[in-house]
Amino acid sequence: MTISRAVDALRRGEVIGLPTETVYGLAADASNPEAVKRIFELKGRPADHPVIVHLADADELGAWAVDVPEAAHRLAAAFWPGPLTLILRKAAHVLDLVTGGQDTVGIRVPRHPVAQEVLRAFGGALAAPSANRFGRVSPTRRAHVLAEFGDALPMVLEGGDCEVGLESTIVDLSREGDARILRPGVLDRAALESLLGPIASGVTPESPRAAGTLASHYAPSTPVELVGALDPDRENVRVLTLGPVPAGYRGMSLGRDPAVYGKALYAALRELDAEGAEALLVETPPAEPAWEAVRDRLTRAATK
Repeated sequence: MTISRAVDALRRGEVIGLPTETVYGLAADASNPEAVKRIFELKGRPADHPVIVHLADADELGAWAVDVPEAAHRLAAAFWPGPLTLILRKAAHVLDLVTGGQDTVGIRVPRHPVAQEVLRAFGGALAAPSANRFGRVSPTRRAHVLAEFGDALPMVLEGGDCEVGLESTIVDLSREGDARILRPGVLDRAALESLLGPIASGVTPESPRAAGTLASHYAPSTPVELVGALDPDRENVRVLTLGPVPAGYRGMSLGRDPAVYGKALYAALRELDAEGAEALLVETPPAEPAWEAVRDRLTRAATK
């Protein structure tokens, strides 16, 4: 019954809260311009900032992208459903609202069972950026979405805490012979390069605009500072640490396992943000490949 209600809402052009394995999204019919426009209005998202199209199955890729390279098929076979977004040349019918007016489109196949059930019952593609105000901390629980949008959404589906907790890895394959990681995620470089060979990373002036790649993003209201050591003279701060929280400080430790840390990060940022401190001091994560996605999100959260 809940899934059928969600599908009915989507077919009416409404926006719903949808769990995925990465973060919760604001989902709407990707073929309906008014529905997609409503996503942008809810988020306060700039019109030139594209949203990711979610499909039920990799077999639908050809309906949304053209000139799909063999590299895309290899990655899709290995990592879909899963936390991987591919940037490809868009099909002619793809809305400019979805792509931010570009000739490329971001596509992924989520693996969360609720997202899969909705997509299959809906029978089409869903535009689904993270369910938060633009530039703020992404939601990893249904309660986060409700706190952010309240009655502005007709429904927010329950999917439990997100399994991954960080947004998908974004790989740009829109330019022939040039694979590039635009946003790191839990799929590390070694896993991708095992299929494609060496892959560049980072946004260049020639890169298409993609979700979550602005310098400042994923930020709570409380200013975030990445620190190597805690300053004992700072007052009215909260801390986020790798090891135990030192005596005299208030905050929490997320531990030294990058997967566990990443899954818990956004919920921790939201909880600490609600305490009204003057600053949130975050112990800088290790400079190791397994921590790349966490470091990326925290660096953007700390950028003014």
